[in-house]
Amino acid sequence: MLYVNVILPLPLQPTFTYTVPTALQATVARGQRVIVPFGSGRPKFYTGIIDSVSPIAPQGITWEVKDIVDLPDTDAVVRHPQIRLWQWMADYYLCSVGEVMNAALPAGLKIESETTVEVNPDWDAGATTLTEREAHILQTLDSKGKLKLAELGKATGRASGMTQVISRMVAKGAVIVSENLRSRIHARRVVCVRPAIKRGDDHALQQAYQAVHAAPRQEKALMTLIQLSGFTQVGHPLKQVTRTQLIERSGVTTQTVQALVQKGLAETYTVQASLFGFTGIVTGDLPKLSEAQNEALSAIHHSFSDHAVTLLHGVTSSGKTEIYIHLIDHILNTTSQQVLYLVPEIALTTQLTQRIQRVFGDKVLVYHSRFSDSQRVELWQRLLHSTEPLVVIGARSAVFLPFAKLGLVIVDEEHESSYKQHDPAPRYNARDAAIVLAGMHGARTLLGSATPSVETYHKATTGKFGLVTLSQRFGGDGVQLPEIRIVDLAQARRQNRMAAGGVFAADTLAMARRTLEGGGQTIFFHNRRGYAPMAECRLCGYTPRCQHCDVSLTWHRSARQLVCHYCGATYQMPTVCPQCQEPSMQLVGFGTERVEDGVTELFPGRRVLRMDLDSTRSVKGYAEIIDSFSRHEADILVGTQMVTKGLDFGDVRMVAVLSADTLINMPDFRAAERAFNMLEQVSGRAGRRAAAKAAKAAKAAESADGAVVAVQTRQPDHPVIGFLKNHDYLGFFRHEIAERQQYVYPPFARIIYIYLRHRDEESVRNIATHYAEQLRALLGNRVYGPDEPWVSRVRNQYIRRIMLKIEPTASVARVRDVLRQAYIALMQDPTARGTTLYYDVDPV
Repeated sequence: MLYVNVILPLPLQPTFTYTVPTALQATVARGQRVIVPFGSGRPKFYTGIIDSVSPIAPQGITWEVKDIVDLPDTDAVVRHPQIRLWQWMADYYLCSVGEVMNAALPAGLKIESETTVEVNPDWDAGATTLTEREAHILQTLDSKGKLKLAELGKATGRASGMTQVISRMVAKGAVIVSENLRSRIHARRVVCVRPAIKRGDDHALQQAYQAVHAAPRQEKALMTLIQLSGFTQVGHPLKQVTRTQLIERSGVTTQTVQALVQKGLAETYTVQASLFGFTGIVTGDLPKLSEAQNEALSAIHHSFSDHAVTLLHGVTSSGKTEIYIHLIDHILNTTSQQVLYLVPEIALTTQLTQRIQRVFGDKVLVYHSRFSDSQRVELWQRLLHSTEPLVVIGARSAVFLPFAKLGLVIVDEEHESSYKQHDPAPRYNARDAAIVLAGMHGARTLLGSATPSVETYHKATTGKFGLVTLSQRFGGDGVQLPEIRIVDLAQARRQNRMAAGGVFAADTLAMARRTLEGGGQTIFFHNRRGYAPMAECRLCGYTPRCQHCDVSLTWHRSARQLVCHYCGATYQMPTVCPQCQEPSMQLVGFGTERVEDGVTELFPGRRVLRMDLDSTRSVKGYAEIIDSFSRHEADILVGTQMVTKGLDFGDVRMVAVLSADTLINMPDFRAAERAFNMLEQVSGRAGRRAAAKAAKAAKAAESADGAVVAVQTRQPDHPVIGFLKNHDYLGFFRHEIAERQQYVYPPFARIIYIYLRHRDEESVRNIATHYAEQLRALLGNRVYGPDEPWVSRVRNQYIRRIMLKIEPTASVARVRDVLRQAYIALMQDPTARGTTLYYDVDPV
């Protein structure tokens, strides 16, 4: 007998043991996908990953062990280091390895089961009585045959409660249910064309041309096919030519190509399409480095000899990307290893990929969550079955890919909160996971940022990480950091110098106008999407709130609806106040939609683009906006934090931060760090090509400012604003690290938030209080709370939060065991029924 322990994509702690049928024993191995039943009665089928194989039965099993159903593959789809990373994540982030597996595997590799229902041919109609609904279902199945549950609900006009009804019908013997396994991979196939002429036979080729001489379109198509396929290069194999490619290059139609086929001059065939081919021009030329960049590159190589992780602290527009390209070239062409290049936002992959593909061509792959199942699976399989030197550019989920020879990990903008997965589990930080992944491969990690996280910079200054500094913008003295001008909103309001309903100060508009008149571009940054963050009755103060969440609703003018940004629920704007019954509802505050309207009105004739979550729902949405603004097809870009993250726009001469206070005043110990980083990053979008634009600027010297950042705030004396004004990261770090040490926050403590959710507010309050007391008995004064988080109800679930401050030197395994012990005790309490508990380790 052969046993396998299987990881299932479920929020359950252990692996699950199955037996292997004799017919499958010769091919079973660790890392393979396996289809297994799970659950008693009528089990569901899941795709699991084999964690271990053993001929010895596990001890302590008193139940019948089920057989695996199938092995979809002959080889493993997960490498050994990946499973190790999954287990580390589960241990560190306090979740199950199954939850990590569920996040790691592309959906296309997870074969699902679908419940289908059909009439039981052996059912005795006289033996039992059916309800009216059951009889309707039976009649539907009798006429339509086997149906999925969803299809059955649609066919009968009533989907609710279908599972319970079918369960009763199964008990009565009227229907049979089964699970059909379904793969989510759908390979895309394309039609290709090749000449059907004997190669090397000039006479045959001449006859082919004579056959189409009277049909100019067919002649053009044949000539193009001969050229594209390399038909006359007899010593080389034919090049693959797609029908689409042939039609586009020759300017003919599908019917013309079909005519060639009918004449026996060409033939068509289908192949599986590659989704990652690069069609641009590959120069292979490495970017030239300045003296400062060369010194930084040399320092990084030297640091890697002593440190597994090195921080590159380079000011905005200092040319970090050019240094990354040289490091990638070293890994690909000198060591023949692979590179993982992490970026915090999908938006960054557009510009970045184009730059790197021009150097490395098809060696560059892209991976993120907005790709289709087939695209992600294709890239997964390519890495799995190849040790070729490649560079993968991706967002946080790229850490899960099956690298074979990983030599370098680059984490660009390492400070970004976007690297943190918030929901669902695993709530991991891709930066930290990437460091662990690199260590498992023996690779080096380079963290890059103009505003490193406090924890990272502390590790670099205390010797745990290497540190390389690049303090000069690329281009030398011609490219300086932009001037920061503070615009006091309180004073502007007192002087009645505000426009567009209080969105823009007159000084900000004047700077923007001079920039635009001088031929430059302007970015208006406001980290709140929608038109207005809330509606309010001007008489009684009533504010529409979400019925399911404890938040006010945001007005989206484009959708003409009030929207909850937590659960997505939508509502109509009330015409009269529901509380005082007066027609006195008004919009309060502003989001990016309202900013877009304001700048369009204030700068007539200027083209305006908006980049936020609503305008970039697709990958193409990002690319089109970025490419259009880069080509200066628009003068003004309005955006949320998306515009702060590493985008390179050469003509941007001014950035306006419309409300710095919304960033500074967040109720969180990281608020100051997050505000400084975001404001410094967005200011770095300005003045990135001053030397190249010198001639242009000279023509408009009377009207154009130098690169400038206008920061609107009601708190001009706030420490964050002071450090920002001087681009003083080191001063900010020293100020922040002193406060962190005084109040025992990271890096001087490890923070774990414990969230408890329940549909009843009183229940969750009592349960959280009781649980906190249990934890204090085990962990003492490391336990704080419970308290209500900033948003205390989401999707009809009331929330309470407990905070743990754990010493950095404490054992992760010991903390996990203590929390597991407390959780088991809590779940044994009948009053805790219906409570959901989860952990957020190292929150950002």
